Amino acid sequence: MKVIKAILLILLLAGCSSSKIVNSWKSDAVATGKYNKILVVGLNGDDNTVMRAKMEAHLVGDLKALGYQAVSSLEEYGPQALATRDEATVLAKLKNSGVDAVITIVLLDKEKERRYVPGEIYYSPYFIYQRSFWGYYNTMYGRIYSPGYYTTSTRYFWESNLYDLTSKELLYSVQTESFDPASMEGLAHEYGRLIVKDIVKKQVLINQ
Repeated sequence: MKVIKAILLILLLAGCSSSKIVNSWKSDAVATGKYNKILVVGLNGDDNTVMRAKMEAHLVGDLKALGYQAVSSLEEYGPQALATRDEATVLAKLKNSGVDAVITIVLLDKEKERRYVPGEIYYSPYFIYQRSFWGYYNTMYGRIYSPGYYTTSTRYFWESNLYDLTSKELLYSVQTESFDPASMEGLAHEYGRLIVKDIVKKQVLINQ
């Protein structure tokens, strides 16, 4: 029984550390084509450059796997190089570098929730149907009186947009939710694969 509970708990925790698409949209004007160079730009605050670097790097890697030339904004221009509000200056800089499409990664919100986990968790739906008094009493006693603990979960809400720099139009937008990732590396890896898979599915980009 302990082994079974341990396996179920591991599977439960593994299932919690995941990302999912909440909504995605593509423009009717999309004509699936090729881009010379796609820039990945992360926006998640100046206090977490490590997260930004990982999110950009993994999405860049997944775009390269499709056959596109993709670069990280952080690596290409540094953390503040695109911080200016002057549109003409930024667009000129990107076009001079050969960039003709941009994908953003924006952390819209981050929530923490605290919940109580009972000390004894029974996953079998039949455990309450004990035929003997002692079997029932012993099972319920362990469930009710075993000390539990509090745990904190983190939920991330992301948005990514794909822009064509020639037309200056939004071609694709996706909103995702990531629940309690085991690590930033795992979150970035999962996010990049999820976004690129959806972009290809909607035929915004193609596998070259």
